[in-house]
Amino acid sequence: WFNPLWLSDRSRYVDTHLFPQFKDVVTRYKPAIIFGDGEWEMSSRDWRTEELIAWLYNESPSRDEVVIDDRWGSDTRHKHGGYYTTEYAAGMEGAAHPWEESEGLAYSYGYNRAENLDDYKSARKLVLLLVDTVSRGGNLLLDIGPRADGAIPVIMQQRLVEVGDWLRVNGEAIYGTRYAGRACQWTQGSRPRQEYGEYKVKYDLMAQVGQEPVDGRAVKQVFFTKKPDALFAITAGWPGSVIVLRNVQAPANAAVTLLGYDHPVEATVAGTTVTIRVPQVGPEALPCRYAYAFRIAGAKLLPE
Repeated sequence: WFNPLWLSDRSRYVDTHLFPQFKDVVTRYKPAIIFGDGEWEMSSRDWRTEELIAWLYNESPSRDEVVIDDRWGSDTRHKHGGYYTTEYAAGMEGAAHPWEESEGLAYSYGYNRAENLDDYKSARKLVLLLVDTVSRGGNLLLDIGPRADGAIPVIMQQRLVEVGDWLRVNGEAIYGTRYAGRACQWTQGSRPRQEYGEYKVKYDLMAQVGQEPVDGRAVKQVFFTKKPDALFAITAGWPGSVIVLRNVQAPANAAVTLLGYDHPVEATVAGTTVTIRVPQVGPEALPCRYAYAFRIAGAKLLPE
């Protein structure tokens, strides 16, 4: 980023460096998604963003499919762009506009040899981070970085494999789903204030999930996603013997399945309450770890 030409004459930097390099990359590789970054140093006017984006959408080889983020000037975040971005934060509240939360596996986006085991997110946290983000209509951008020799560190490989193992079982409740109108069901208790923002807004997800209140505080018990023909209820951990879903509209004989489990799941519908009797299986028969997805055919959420 330190460039004497840019520091002395920003407009000349844009003309001689940014525009030619940007157009060359787009022309050569025809990207479908472009994540702009480092925009905070200047306004979109100084970056001449309008001119650049006009070329991208009207003349570039990617013009028919390209999507861009909201980082194209100090005045553009959460105002302009095909999708909005947050970073090491809570993401955004709903799905009024497409958005994406980006995080690394540890505190750094790439490989950082100063980071130790305790700095890395556990596989459980990564799975719940993914579920929580998708339940609010967002996308999760999870960053990894190679070592100097180009190899992906083993700890990063291990985390990705565990998340992949979970998705192999539960991908139906994640891929192609949409915001269900309500992200989650809370237990009884006082709910913590939810704060959303662009960068490093404190958000202790792991202290907000579970099946029972903690010291009188409510926790997120079930996350929701949906497809046109089904509602998915994803529990934060093994739910015990019974799940009671409130404010759900479902057919009287709604078929309920546990993803990855090949046997019927018993459920009853009484008004706007769906009671699922969780299969009693031993640890070796569990379909996955960390979170469990129940598919309720023909169901949808009602406002609280």
